[in-house]
Amino acid sequence: MSTSIKALVVDDERYSREELQHLLKVHPVIEVIGEADTGESALMQALQLTPDVVFLDVEMPRMNGLDAARSLRELKKVPHIVFTTAYPDFAVEAFRHNALDYILKPYEEDAIAETVRRITVAFGVQEASPESELIGARASVTPGAPGRLSIESDGEIIFLDPREILYLFRDEKRTKLVTTSGDYEAKAPLKEFEERLASFHFFRIHKGYLVNLDFVSRLSPWFNGAYQLELVGREEQLAVSRNYVKGLRAALSL
Repeated sequence: MSTSIKALVVDDERYSREELQHLLKVHPVIEVIGEADTGESALMQALQLTPDVVFLDVEMPRMNGLDAARSLRELKKVPHIVFTTAYPDFAVEAFRHNALDYILKPYEEDAIAETVRRITVAFGVQEASPESELIGARASVTPGAPGRLSIESDGEIIFLDPREILYLFRDEKRTKLVTTSGDYEAKAPLKEFEERLASFHFFRIHKGYLVNLDFVSRLSPWFNGAYQLELVGREEQLAVSRNYVKGLRAALSL
């Protein structure tokens, strides 16, 4: 897309920044150009990067989101503000500060989509449909035999049965696939595998993890709304981000 809206993501919790950026990737019209973990850092980033919109967490130490918003309005180029908060009664306060919108935590895809819609309306930009965005991604993938997943690993083309893949995760610049017959590595990003495995029983439990739900044996509460997940025949426990718990429970019919 030739026209994009530049965004800055501000939150003192790293995983919250990552989750929001992951959800925004579904909307290519929003281009995240930076992130910050404090109000002070947000001001410096906004001054240097001149974002069109700032996703701003309300509860941060020292300079909170409301104070940061007041300072952002003093910039030569004033960005639109979208507050992020865990408090459902924040709406009145948000619009008192002339916010374009506010998003409740834990984040939900529908809420993000509605916020993006409001942003595009504010900028007079039309977002491409998700279907058209996926066409290019899928066309670039070399299909394997029906019902099999082809991956390129160390110069070889390997064919895997998706039903034998327990989980996939991103490790630095490679995606690792853990299967019933062994482990494999591939250069393709996790997002590409998520799209290619869409017709199978896979679910993203974290920004960097994709799990085959047919192998789930146990789901246990952990901390701060997160869960731990165990798979059949495996000793390791995988972390389920709290932002994915609701969707995971629904996918497992819980």
